[in-house]
Amino acid sequence: MNSRRHFLKQSLIGSSALILATTHPIGSMALAAPNDNAWRMPDEGEQHAATWMAFGPSEEIWGKRLQAGAQENLARIALTIAAFEPVKMLVREADYDSAERLCGSKIELIVQPIDDLWVRDTGAVFVKNSQGKTAAVDFNFNGWGNKQAHAQDRQVARFICTHTKTLRLETQLVLEGGGIEVDGQGTGIITESCVLNANRNAKLSKAQCETELKRLLGLKKIIWLPGIKGKDITDGHTDFYARFTSPGVVVAGFDADPTSYDHAVTQRHLDILRKATDAMGRKLKVVVLEGPSSVRKQYENKEFAAGYINFYACNGAIIAPEFGDNKADRNTKDTLQDLFPEREIVMLNIDAIAAGGGGIHCTTQQQIA
Repeated sequence: MNSRRHFLKQSLIGSSALILATTHPIGSMALAAPNDNAWRMPDEGEQHAATWMAFGPSEEIWGKRLQAGAQENLARIALTIAAFEPVKMLVREADYDSAERLCGSKIELIVQPIDDLWVRDTGAVFVKNSQGKTAAVDFNFNGWGNKQAHAQDRQVARFICTHTKTLRLETQLVLEGGGIEVDGQGTGIITESCVLNANRNAKLSKAQCETELKRLLGLKKIIWLPGIKGKDITDGHTDFYARFTSPGVVVAGFDADPTSYDHAVTQRHLDILRKATDAMGRKLKVVVLEGPSSVRKQYENKEFAAGYINFYACNGAIIAPEFGDNKADRNTKDTLQDLFPEREIVMLNIDAIAAGGGGIHCTTQQQIA
């Protein structure tokens, strides 16, 4: 079952720290380039200047045992990526010594207040325009529809833009980076359950959301997957369901357990993707990647996110999870190597983060070169 962060719904709901994100009217963004349509979100596999992460699991949200394990996992992910590209890690001042001990000198630690570790969702989404100018979209993070306290995390995108001296693009849309998947050539895959959700974009129609996504990300066609609302804190992000591995090729998850809530929806996603064409008119090649049949016992819980789709593409490598199911782990590595023949495939034990309902991709956000 590919559930994600469901347990966090129990944390801090109703807290005074819950703050609604400030939004801006669609079409009124004054900082856009003269031709708004010039902005393009590159494929994740294009060259990065750096990877952003957040040393963010708090004891209040995660509990002491899971917090410690997640911090170790974050350091493992960061140090692995650092062998291929620079890593910039946001860290609370109170956690700096722990982060320094676990990450050493290879990771750039940047003191910044944060609520949690999911920088894929809280961080700025970097784009380029046709003149090569870089900007970043602030998608008004609101705690996945006000399910979790986010007073600090709602500032992360703005902080990253300021720190990197990158033009910040404003929008009325409320969503998260984990809900967006693009091929860099004008095609996007996005879940309706996340973007077209009253807890994020109640006042916007599907057509309005699509128009704005196309403007900000350079999309010409969006393949909408239904996703599923209310089963995890994200309301079904794309990055646990389907990922582009190259233009025209998608690797998709399938939950083979007929008792799982994700069984029917992942089957529906496969049906949609197999019938879909991309912005260039190509029929998609869909590669199915099932999850493991078992996981290690140490962090196993009912919310454990045992899916392989949540890998991360950094410069020269694919960083993916392994769960201790030797057959499934080996099949995943072989499949990813076939899909990314010029990249090194590195698989990591990130069980504590998986027990928190997320994966490697959720903990990272690329800064494009």
